[in-house]
Amino acid sequence: MGRYCDRCEKALKACICAWIKPLKSSTELIILQHPTEVRRPIGTARILTLSLGNSRRFVGEDFSEHPELNTLLYEDGYLTCLVYPGEHSVGFSGIKQAASDKKIRVILLDGTWRKAYKMWQVSKNLHALPMVHLDPELFGDYKIRKAPKDNGLSTVEAGYHSLCALEPEQTEYFQPLLEAFNHMIEFQIKQMPAGVFEKNYSR
Repeated sequence: MGRYCDRCEKALKACICAWIKPLKSSTELIILQHPTEVRRPIGTARILTLSLGNSRRFVGEDFSEHPELNTLLYEDGYLTCLVYPGEHSVGFSGIKQAASDKKIRVILLDGTWRKAYKMWQVSKNLHALPMVHLDPELFGDYKIRKAPKDNGLSTVEAGYHSLCALEPEQTEYFQPLLEAFNHMIEFQIKQMPAGVFEKNYSR
């Protein structure tokens, strides 16, 4: 018997499958995951791909020549955007307007800020995509992972808020994504020695 769950890829004792609820969305999510995130205990991308049937996850760093991703990027009938706070990024209202009658695909980069930046740098096929930013007033609840910005969001939080921005009538429906995230975080906190969370992560 292996040490990791075949479905969520986390250690068996930290398996998140019991908290996953199947959801449907008209928006498609594509998660580009850095290899170092695949079996990270506090990684959140798998919550999205396990919950959302039309989401996809590709693992790597340089996706320039990734055949399946490139096929999706140039598929007719879709507008694909990248969640990345670049100089020319727009809000989701702008993406919805630009999409017109097209379906929307949203790409999320799953990695630390430094690794996500490197992924964007080397993946030349992403550079022509419209960049979109989330509401700067949003604050994440990623209690056990340090972020260089106070409003840094986990991948599942970024996915949740992206879906809510594009499908605002479904906000409550997508709530199980955050519920699974919170269960995962609380489990990890309980595994810490007494006082470690309060000393290193409490605000």
